[in-house]
Amino acid sequence: MINLRMTLPLVLGLFSIACSNEQQLPEPLRKGLVYCSEGNPEGFNPQRITSGTTVDATAAQLYDRLIDYDAETQQFVPALAEQWQALDNGTRYRFQLRDGVAFHSTAYFTPSRPFNADDVIFSFNRWLDPTSLYHNVGGGNYPFFTATGLDKLIKRVVKVDTMTIDIILNNADSSFLANLATDFAVILSAEYAGQLAVDGTPERIDHQPIGTGPYRFAAYRKDYFIRYNRNPDYWREGPQIEHLVYSITPNANKRMLKLVTGECDVIPYPLVSKLQSLNQAQIEVKSEVSPNVAFWAFNTQKKPFDDPTVRQALSHAINRRAIIDAIYYGSAERADSILPPTSWAYSANGSDVDYDPEKARQLLRQAGVRDGFRMTIWAMPVQRVYNPNARRMAELMQSDLAQVGIDARIVSYEWNSFRRRLSRGEHDTALIGWYADNADPDNFFRPLLSCAAVAIGSNRANWCHPGFDQILLEAIATTDTETRRQLYRSAQDLLNQQVPLLPIAHSMRYQAQQDFVTGVELPPYGGISFRRAGKELKP
Repeated sequence: MINLRMTLPLVLGLFSIACSNEQQLPEPLRKGLVYCSEGNPEGFNPQRITSGTTVDATAAQLYDRLIDYDAETQQFVPALAEQWQALDNGTRYRFQLRDGVAFHSTAYFTPSRPFNADDVIFSFNRWLDPTSLYHNVGGGNYPFFTATGLDKLIKRVVKVDTMTIDIILNNADSSFLANLATDFAVILSAEYAGQLAVDGTPERIDHQPIGTGPYRFAAYRKDYFIRYNRNPDYWREGPQIEHLVYSITPNANKRMLKLVTGECDVIPYPLVSKLQSLNQAQIEVKSEVSPNVAFWAFNTQKKPFDDPTVRQALSHAINRRAIIDAIYYGSAERADSILPPTSWAYSANGSDVDYDPEKARQLLRQAGVRDGFRMTIWAMPVQRVYNPNARRMAELMQSDLAQVGIDARIVSYEWNSFRRRLSRGEHDTALIGWYADNADPDNFFRPLLSCAAVAIGSNRANWCHPGFDQILLEAIATTDTETRRQLYRSAQDLLNQQVPLLPIAHSMRYQAQQDFVTGVELPPYGGISFRRAGKELKP
């Protein structure tokens, strides 16, 4: 591993000389941008995957949605739908679609028509209708839509005319529009799907993607790179750059080094302890208050983690304040709820699970767990906004657990394999987290802790509580904010009692980039977007 503390002064000096006049950059560097990402995508269709690494690589670059969410105005805004209205007491939504939007033209597909209602119906029916030709392509799992209940909420999608659709719901739902504005609700090309079906290669739809987004897919080599080209036919303001390259760089020290040597234009999750050094170079560090949570999930379908007393005991054994000091360097606050304090539904009651090793030992004895009990902590192999170093966090927890007689072993795998094994419930406990897709508090509850989320593997605690689900259903059945606030308080109180997971931290989100990079902002919700990316070369 590179010792960045020793290497950085020399590298910064070289970098300063190399970039003293950005106008001397070679033509390809002026026209392209390199983003050093933390891992491989699991595919190129975010409908099928909830991994932030995959969403960051695909959703905002390749696709568009019917509507977007503007965090600044806190309003839903038009995208592929120019306007919409709620009808029939909120059980039917009519969307007027945008005319003249082109799908990508690539070496493997040339569209014969622009975007229309058929594409919306195909895109929704793929995850909504089990009889759809494409529903089972790739395994038939659509975790976000199942976990949030969208697949049960929507009765059908109806084509009113070529540029108008109705989405008919089984009941009114206050979270419906927020879920449509997430990075998962992307629109695919029905024409492309039809061509692949005729060719007998339907699986290519998720690996050689076609969308309406600002970039077109060019190439992918696992563990090395993704290459995109600018979409010249994009329907709204697009990027100034012509090429976007994801340089896949899992090691955080290597990403930092590549940034200061100019091999990367933008990196996610810079090492917080090195941010001051980065600001001394010609590098800009951006930060954003981020609606996220890092947590320790207990696999409640395995003994003894099925016992709330054991989960309480293990939670009391963990010194979260020491973890935050050692891992986040002041860029996070202790989490006392799965909801961040910035959420309007956050309950200030907090959790009563404080660091108390003696109480942990008493509860373990009460539950019949003897000294020397062996268990595993699964630690993510990649950095995420909510956890910059899961391995180090697991080591600190391992030491805490040893103090109460628990022998904890740390387990990790390559990121995609890690997620697949978690979904199969192979873990005892796991360090994982969540980054909000929208401002609705439901986004923290149903995707992570509902019974439906157990079935599709996104509920890492494998915890199914019918009473908890009922609270969530009552909360989305009303639009009254105060009623919803009280229901979500009840949900948080129930989580504090049952402890299917231990909230650890809410973290700031950071991004570092060369100071001549423009238009690459940190959105508070969803993944990164390069739609307005450019380079402003200085004299």
